[in-house]
Amino acid sequence: MTHRPKLSLGPILYYWPREQVFSFYQRIADTPVDIVYLGETVCSKRRDMRSDAWLQLADMLQQAGKQVVLSTLTLIEASSELSTLRKICSNDKYSVEANDMAAVQLMSGNREFVTGPAVNIYNSRTLSVLARSGLKRWTLPVELSKQTLASLHKNRPEGVETEVFAFGRLPLAYSARCFTARAHNLPKDDCQFRCLDYADGLMLRTREDESFLVLNGIQTQSAKTQNLVNDINDFIDLEIDVLRISPQSNNTERVIEIFHECLHGNITKSEAETSLQKYMMSGECNGYWHAMPGMVNSCAGNEQECA
Repeated sequence: MTHRPKLSLGPILYYWPREQVFSFYQRIADTPVDIVYLGETVCSKRRDMRSDAWLQLADMLQQAGKQVVLSTLTLIEASSELSTLRKICSNDKYSVEANDMAAVQLMSGNREFVTGPAVNIYNSRTLSVLARSGLKRWTLPVELSKQTLASLHKNRPEGVETEVFAFGRLPLAYSARCFTARAHNLPKDDCQFRCLDYADGLMLRTREDESFLVLNGIQTQSAKTQNLVNDINDFIDLEIDVLRISPQSNNTERVIEIFHECLHGNITKSEAETSLQKYMMSGECNGYWHAMPGMVNSCAGNEQECA
């Protein structure tokens, strides 16, 4: 029987109004995605969605047949953030995605957990240490290649699943500074929630007016969208457990459907690639996966810049 990875939907990385978030997940409930990550992972000042609102969505998605995972903040900077982290990690209903080692420490020895792409897992020894602490699934850091994944996946501890970031703008770095506030000459503590103005982040361009990076509060993302649908046979052959799609403000449901159709052989990967072109923002990349510079797109084995 052919192994097919499950599809997951990562947490929303941007700041969307509450109504948009609820509308988005109501549509996601009708898609063929298997796993949904919920929660704020970038900035605790994004307060439109409180804990009870995330849990309300979690219950709705679980009733729709989705496996729900609660995601934690990636950079803990205040005691209030640590308090929220403890509350998420101690919930007894849903799995938790740890996005930093503070969350890992809170759950170590107490319950199973998932690690997100911001947790630096670069070798088998790290996987073994985390597995002894309760790791049940890890996500490959986005800058690592197929060769690295193959080795880590093959030598992972028994019972630990592997997830790969397969579609979306890459979360590259985090900082204590808020770049979006700075772009508007505002201090971080009085940012006036300018992230709300950028449903898919604030594009940073070079002097030659080429898209370079995306500013998303304290997070820096790739300008181009990573798309690994052309490599879907690798995931099947390697028996990777989960492929992650990162939400964007438009057409996320369609992206999920295309990946699902391709995984189940209803369309070819070439057809999937063509269909996805219209849903990618600012071009396409897959360089990291092919051990190339991240902003490069490798097409049919030929290195070239993403269109």
